[in-house]
Amino acid sequence: MPVIGENLLGPEPTRLPAEVDVVRALENEETLESVVRAHPESPLAWALLADQADAEGREVESYAFARVGYHRGLDALRRAGWKGHGPVPWSHEPNRGVLRALYALRRSAAHIGETTEVERLTEFLTGADPEAVAHIEGRG
Repeated sequence: MPVIGENLLGPEPTRLPAEVDVVRALENEETLESVVRAHPESPLAWALLADQADAEGREVESYAFARVGYHRGLDALRRAGWKGHGPVPWSHEPNRGVLRALYALRRSAAHIGETTEVERLTEFLTGADPEAVAHIEGRG
């Protein structure tokens, strides 16, 4: 007996709305701190702040910034209808802030030795988009 209406392929991909004001501020070369202050809900802004702290060797600060970006990313995903699983494609540019925040938290967790968090975030990133890590690392 066929099941009608059931999506056998899993949930539809989540596509976040563009962060137009954040992108504009970044294009205008505003400081990351000023972008975060103006747009504290932005996972992209927090991810970039985490990247900056990491590049400067400030591992604990990078972790804290990435943790905020991760939570802001979860908030954004849920507002977009995400139910805790399913694709979040890198190919949809507005999703990249969330994916970068996840990556930044994974990287920072590795730096401070939080192994179980690294494993969980690796699974999360792979489930969201198996190619995301390669793209973020410039290999995709």
